[in-house]
Amino acid sequence: MPTAPDKLEKQIEALFEAKPARYTEEDRQLFRAFKDELNAGRIRSAEPDAAQPSGWRTNTWVKKGILVGFRMGAVVDMSVDSAKQPFFDKDTYPVRHFAVSDGVRIVPGGSSIRDGCYIGRDVVCMPPMFVNAGAYVGDGTMIDSHALVGSCAQIGRSCHISAASQIGGVLEPVGAMPVIVEDEVLVGGNCGVYEGTIVKRRAVLGTGTILNRSTPVYDIVRGKVYAATDTEPLIVPEEAVVVAGSRAIARGAGKDWGISLYTPVIVKYRDSKTDAKIQLEDLLR
Repeated sequence: MPTAPDKLEKQIEALFEAKPARYTEEDRQLFRAFKDELNAGRIRSAEPDAAQPSGWRTNTWVKKGILVGFRMGAVVDMSVDSAKQPFFDKDTYPVRHFAVSDGVRIVPGGSSIRDGCYIGRDVVCMPPMFVNAGAYVGDGTMIDSHALVGSCAQIGRSCHISAASQIGGVLEPVGAMPVIVEDEVLVGGNCGVYEGTIVKRRAVLGTGTILNRSTPVYDIVRGKVYAATDTEPLIVPEEAVVVAGSRAIARGAGKDWGISLYTPVIVKYRDSKTDAKIQLEDLLR
């Protein structure tokens, strides 16, 4: 039986705040119950909240629970074959087990999904890829070769995380918003989304786009500049098509030397032509 969320939250909070000299079997049972809830998607490190300016809220206690697992765990040999492929990690975070009934397609070739994350039905995992603890991957999403979904990252339904893209993890500090990619987003090859950035639904990130708290996004369609603040993350608008661009340095030696700095640029908003270009991904599912 699933543990009641309110009771689980109180127990995790208590275990996080008062680190015991030695973890008991009861503590480990609590953590296993916590992981079961993460694996089932019943609890998340962040979830939609219309009352928040960003549309999301961080569930700090969930991130605390993930950290408890690292504190509690001991490094053990988890190798299937120690001679050919050694594998040493915390015993609290083994590779997650799946059954055919889970409806997840994991193509052979070196992929790894850590226990303590939600993987929805019809998710496609192309090798080699990696999903870290605390992540949430919605139904029908494709995670392509050499892609990374970091700790606590939240990926929506029917997204395509293209080859060699990195969705950064944000586990600490516990109150920080993780990276969020909403439904039907296409993240192009070699992209990087970091530091709690939120990519709203149906946005498209062109190849090589990097998004983080330090670099504003210039919207040449609407004449706006989107940037993170002390209290809010960088937010990419719905259906924005973002590409890697540059911005000339306007003064000083940088201007004299003709130097430009990288900046992401919104060049259009999604339309029928955009949809036609990215439709081919459905044939691979």
